[in-house]
Amino acid sequence: MVRDPDVSPVGEAMVWVSRIMAIGLSMFLPGVAGGWVDARLGTRFLGPVGFVVGLAAAILALSRLTPRRGPKA
Repeated sequence: MVRDPDVSPVGEAMVWVSRIMAIGLSMFLPGVAGGWVDARLGTRFLGPVGFVVGLAAAILALSRLTPRRGPKA
């Protein structure tokens, strides 16, 4: 990845920290919300379903962060 000379290293690090935090929360919060709904409704399947949905959302977010590369000539 080519580094932009106008952006400070601390600023670039903060951008990556915020991206990692957002992806981590997108994995964790759906499972917690599903567990909360499970406790309210007396069910037992929404917590694990929430974690699976969160994992899928995190994989999608990570795939959008990776640079696209075309076929090698």
